[in-house]
Amino acid sequence: MKKLILTAVVVLMATISYAQDKNKKMTFDVNGKCGMCKERIEQAALSVKGVKFAAWDIPSHQLSLIIDERKTDAMKIKTAIIAVGHDTKELKATDEAYNSVHPCCLYRDDNSDDSGHH
Repeated sequence: MKKLILTAVVVLMATISYAQDKNKKMTFDVNGKCGMCKERIEQAALSVKGVKFAAWDIPSHQLSLIIDERKTDAMKIKTAIIAVGHDTKELKATDEAYNSVHPCCLYRDDNSDDSGHH
């Protein structure tokens, strides 16, 4: 009987500790310029299964995320972001994806902050 109780306690503790580790906070740089970029970047991140929260800060270019590590990882999110035309430090959007964004959102040659214009 003691072994059964001890086994149940160990299983319960392992389950609780595993459940607590599923949410991870992370941040990384994503290039962009304005509110339209913000919306596009956040939507791309949230479209990845396992992303629970995404907020991109215009001045710092930091994308803050809360993800379920069991369902996704940073490279899957970065891949979704480059698909909509925004570069990260590790991955670059294709010219076709980059050129598909609104003309005011083209950031590669002009890294100014246009958030006040949109």
